[in-house]
Amino acid sequence: MRIDLVLKYLCLARSRSLVKSLCERNAIWLNGRPAKPSSDLHVKDRVTIETRSGTLTVSVVNVPQKQLSKAVAPTYYEVVDHEQTNMGEDAFEE
Repeated sequence: MRIDLVLKYLCLARSRSLVKSLCERNAIWLNGRPAKPSSDLHVKDRVTIETRSGTLTVSVVNVPQKQLSKAVAPTYYEVVDHEQTNMGEDAFEE
């Protein structure tokens, strides 16, 4: 499934357009390579999201087929690394 959809479904981005914008700035990496919004995401893939508030790296445990609630979404991925900076509010959910 497309990375823009999956990040939206996992509540890691507020919208697909935000994911597209981050991909255009090479701020989303898929398995160590810059991602495109249409990049396919699979189980065990590693996604890194760089924003002004920090860097989040997750490993996908399960690929959702629809929008998940914020309570359920974290069960679909494992946080590998999360580095925060003090440069504003949490942009991972913009």
